[in-house]
Amino acid sequence: MAETGRIRVAKDKADLVKALTSSGGGTGPFQTFADVILFAAALGVKHKKRVPLGEISKREPSPIPQEQFIVRGYDTVINLLAIVETQEIKILAFNEANNNETRNYIFEEYANGGLEILQIELRGAVDYSERILLFLSSERFQDNDEEEFDLSKFI
Repeated sequence: MAETGRIRVAKDKADLVKALTSSGGGTGPFQTFADVILFAAALGVKHKKRVPLGEISKREPSPIPQEQFIVRGYDTVINLLAIVETQEIKILAFNEANNNETRNYIFEEYANGGLEILQIELRGAVDYSERILLFLSSERFQDNDEEEFDLSKFI
């Protein structure tokens, strides 16, 4: 299970997470590791891709303190994801010893799945910001299955 109070990153995705941040002189589109992980988790959920972490990154980024997610309001996403995944509101109870670990574990696996998608989409990219924008734009238009509005129905 997840280390209590920390969100872990798979070792094979650590370089990607670092490259996606602008901290430490980087040029990535995200300010913090927490921002990258949240985006990746949302992407993983959208594509229903939940992947076990395997070996955990011990260095940059080391497991991210949960406070970084709480301060940004990202804990709401973690909690909602846990409720949807387990179909149990009791997952939010603080009196259960492993609920926090379970919530983090689910979130970490979706983030790992999203990072796998990003690895594929960003392969060979020079400017991650531009590539992510193109990726999101293409996702938006793929999901637009609505018919065009046809005025001839009113004639």
